[in-house]
Amino acid sequence: MPTAQAIRVCPELRLISGHHNDYSAFSERVMAILGEVTPLLEQVSIDEAFMDVTDLPQPLEMLAQSIQAKVQSETGLPCSLGGATNKLVAKIATDAGKARASKEDYPRAILIVPPGHEAEFLAPLPVKAMWGVGPKTESALQSYGIKTIGDLAKYPTKLLVAHFGKFGMELADRSRGIDNHPVTVEYEVKSISQETTFEVDTNDVVLLRKTLKFLSEKVGRRLRAKGICGKVIRLKLRWSDFSTHTRQVTLLQPTNQDGVILDTALKLLADLWEGNRAVRLIGVGVANLDESVHQMELFDTPKEKERRLLSALDNLREKFGKDSIVRGDILEKHE
Repeated sequence: MPTAQAIRVCPELRLISGHHNDYSAFSERVMAILGEVTPLLEQVSIDEAFMDVTDLPQPLEMLAQSIQAKVQSETGLPCSLGGATNKLVAKIATDAGKARASKEDYPRAILIVPPGHEAEFLAPLPVKAMWGVGPKTESALQSYGIKTIGDLAKYPTKLLVAHFGKFGMELADRSRGIDNHPVTVEYEVKSISQETTFEVDTNDVVLLRKTLKFLSEKVGRRLRAKGICGKVIRLKLRWSDFSTHTRQVTLLQPTNQDGVILDTALKLLADLWEGNRAVRLIGVGVANLDESVHQMELFDTPKEKERRLLSALDNLREKFGKDSIVRGDILEKHE
């Protein structure tokens, strides 16, 4: 039926362009809006992306509302957003929000899962709502009596591994809302970071400081290996309730030295520390990166001595392996 005739027959008809170039143009406009909010943006399809907004001060729902309104006003497009402590739950929250939205119009949903409520949110959803669960896996899970994500979370992990191998362990973690995959910015490296999740949540500040020392050395080594340094030092803490907080500071001079990274991270830890509150994850990172340009010091300063020492250690590790030289306190921690 010709378009003009179709409109006469159905005045409420909505016409949608079938040209891929139009889709790409609108996708670029939307992604540009998201990129203004944070550079930590991972586009996964023409109309879908993950954003890491951990460092932003606004409450998550308020931030989602402002993004939704800006996309609508600047492009005329509706959008739905899901927010959570990790990519897995945020993606499922987006899908669940759209499913719950009114069917009378395009969905404009916002669904935020509060920290610590990931497993509770996932429990009633069907297993097919989870990443990696296609029709075959769904059928296999149902044959074991597993119909919802809550059923999956209660199922013994050992049996899941027996049934599905390594993927069984991933299913067990995902069913509890556990996902440590970072938002990946592919077009260029924005930061270098290292983090670790403790097997048992800890409020041992001595252990936290030792862990920061270990992580700072790994970050410094990676920076020097790439021939870059950075001016922004970040600390990330995830508490036992899965709420995550970060602090950062901008240095006067860029660095790739372990000691500078560690000293700054320890100061940030002191700012974030809440006494006896248990920590689940700790991480340190360096951002605002640039090529490393070394300027010789007129005098043999402590920083110049550390630079030469680190260079010598890096050479030894490159020749004999990264674990050939380890600080005594770090070795003690791992033992």
